[in-house]
Amino acid sequence: MTASDLLDAVRDDQQTELSRLGSSKTLYADTGGEMNPEAVRAAAAAREQAAHDTFSAWADDESDDAAAALFADAAGDAADRLDDVGADPADRDFAMHDVLDDFESTVERLGGLVGWALVDEKTKGQLTGFFTGQADPQTASTFRSARSDIEVLREEAAELLDENCENDDDWDAAEAAAVDVVAAAYDDYFETLEDLGVNPKPVC
Repeated sequence: MTASDLLDAVRDDQQTELSRLGSSKTLYADTGGEMNPEAVRAAAAAREQAAHDTFSAWADDESDDAAAALFADAAGDAADRLDDVGADPADRDFAMHDVLDDFESTVERLGGLVGWALVDEKTKGQLTGFFTGQADPQTASTFRSARSDIEVLREEAAELLDENCENDDDWDAAEAAAVDVVAAAYDDYFETLEDLGVNPKPVC
C-alpha cells in the first residue's frame, strides 16, 4: 500500500460520512442550531483549540523526529487559526479528538491526522461558504486559505506514512486510525443533530 492507496481507501470506506460532514448541517451541529456569525466563529475556535491541544500533546510525546516536527507545526497552525478566528472557543467537545488522543504509535497518529484533515477540510469549506453568504469576504478568504493549509498538512502526513509504514500491519493500523477518526466525527454529528431534532440524512 502507498499513502495514495490509503487516502483512496478511507474516502471510499467513509464516502457517505464525509459527504454529509461536508453539508451545512455540520455548522448547525457545531453551534447547537445558532447559525449566526458569532456562534459560528466560537464553534470554529473550539475546533482549532481542540486541534492545538491534541497535536501539541503528540509533538511533546512523539519519538520520531519528523513526525514530532509535523505535529508541532500542526499545533502551531491551529493556534494561528485560533487567533485569526478572533473569538473565544465555544464549550464544545469533539468525539474525534477523544479518538485521536488515544493514539500512541507514530503510524496511528499519522493516519489519525489524515482522517482529521479529511474532516476539517469539509468544515473549512462550510465556514467559507457561510461567511461568503454573510457578505464577509475577508473572513471567507481566511477559512479558504485555512482549508488549503489543511490539505498541505494532509499531504505531509501522507508522505511521512510512506516513510514510516514498513509492512501491511503498519498500513492497516494507519488506515484504521483514519477511518476511526472520520467515523467518530460522523457519529458525533449524527447524534448531535438528532438531539437538536434535525434529520441528519439528506432529504432528496
